[in-house]
Amino acid sequence: MPPRTSAMLLYTENPMPKTFSDLIELMARLRSANGCPWDREQTYATLAPMLLEEAYEAFEAVESANEGRPHELRDELGDLLFQVVFYAQVATERNEFSIDDVTNAIHEKMTRRHPHVFGDSKAENSADVLRNWEAIKAEEKRASRKHEADKASLLDGVSSKAPALMEAHQLSTKAARVGFDWEKLDDIFEKIQEEVDELRAAISVHAESNSEADHARIREEVGDLLFAVTNVARHLKVEPEAALKLTNRKFRRRFGFIENTLRERDQKFEDSSLAELEELWQAAKAK
Repeated sequence: MPPRTSAMLLYTENPMPKTFSDLIELMARLRSANGCPWDREQTYATLAPMLLEEAYEAFEAVESANEGRPHELRDELGDLLFQVVFYAQVATERNEFSIDDVTNAIHEKMTRRHPHVFGDSKAENSADVLRNWEAIKAEEKRASRKHEADKASLLDGVSSKAPALMEAHQLSTKAARVGFDWEKLDDIFEKIQEEVDELRAAISVHAESNSEADHARIREEVGDLLFAVTNVARHLKVEPEAALKLTNRKFRRRFGFIENTLRERDQKFEDSSLAELEELWQAAKAK
């Protein structure tokens, strides 16, 4: 049995639930002169990759929670929250803002964006709420950038740094809220077929020319096709990033089944025919 560390003793002797204030105090201590050298070295820039990683891990844990493992989501949300507190501590040391400023700002924003709850506005359904939200958000942007008001775009709120699939979903969602959308799902499927036809045509042209310009056209047509598919997901109220993540996980499981089966047979991929691999894939699906 390993010796009990000071951290273990602290945990067992202080079983009281920890609060948000405790987390803030912990972060301040980690960054203090008597704290952790690694934590003290972190900056906005060095924390950025970790923030993104924790966000994705929390995203992944949502599916784990749906599959009956909510503790994984709990833990990942804690890691994500820790990143928020970490950033706020760095900002405090830079005299830029504090964690109180963060919570005040989001509280004020949510109050302002829900006038049907905290004010006199009316919203009969979710569509009304979203339309009001976009109108309020646009007004906020105009107020904060009066000199650029004429150049402001409804799409400015969508980060160009977001993953492309997520960005596409958000762009079309915002456009749809002001009426720029297909009227019915079948119209999108027609658009998808149109994009498939254009992609096939671009592939044929490139096969003849083998030019870089024609290959760039293929890339563009693939992008158009993917963008159209995200609109199907949006109309069906499916988040495409989450849907693709599920498919990725499914592929991992099935491919892992193939690998394990080949190991049990003492057989390598290069010694297996495509027909054999397809048979194993179907077996994985059935399982």
